[in-house]
Amino acid sequence: MGPYVVIGSGVVVGDDVEIMAAAQLLPGVTVGAGSRIYHGAILGGDPQHIDSDRHASSTTIGEQVVIREYVTVHRGITQEGTLVGQGSMLMAYTHLGHDSHLGQQVIIANGVQVGGFVRIDDFASIGGMTPVHQKCSIGKHAFVGGGYRVVQDVPPYILARGEPLSFGGLNVIGLRRQKVGRKPRAALKEAYRLIYRSDLLLVEAVQAIEQMEQTPEIETVLRFIASSGRGLI
Repeated sequence: MGPYVVIGSGVVVGDDVEIMAAAQLLPGVTVGAGSRIYHGAILGGDPQHIDSDRHASSTTIGEQVVIREYVTVHRGITQEGTLVGQGSMLMAYTHLGHDSHLGQQVIIANGVQVGGFVRIDDFASIGGMTPVHQKCSIGKHAFVGGGYRVVQDVPPYILARGEPLSFGGLNVIGLRRQKVGRKPRAALKEAYRLIYRSDLLLVEAVQAIEQMEQTPEIETVLRFIASSGRGLI
């Protein structure tokens, strides 16, 4: 623990955690083993929500998480709270709003601003200086280019780029890194052709995808679409 660190009441810190100078862990924060909290980061601050109870909820940081300089993570206003999954990295000056949920090994680059109730699934990445509107969802293995605005849901396994944010093809590099084979990648390519490169309505594209051979990746896409609250990019 570095100098001038503030640890609030009831905070739980796992083994082998490094907390650097002037970081603050406020009441309701739990930090998993092996995580690193860099200079000036503030975890568990009051949610920026006019109806919130200042002492209602929690902030949970998983194991092996890296929180870089001056990151702010606000605790939730719901019982489930704000969650950052194992192995994730929040780079410098990132903000994570109340009740946001990050999966495992999510990477958020410098200066990204994430609103409340956002869901970012496993292995997703967001490029620097990107704002993410409240209640948006970003699917697993998705990659959002830096500097674009996320105001609708970004489906899993894709590249998202442009203004307004649009489908830019499969995240082939990310899929290869995670050892997703050629056959599942081909199925995903066909599914997204139906969604984005055909004349079908979304409901018709979903019906066509349901007739395809169902792989875990295709099932993930269908579940994401069914649960989308803000509509797809």
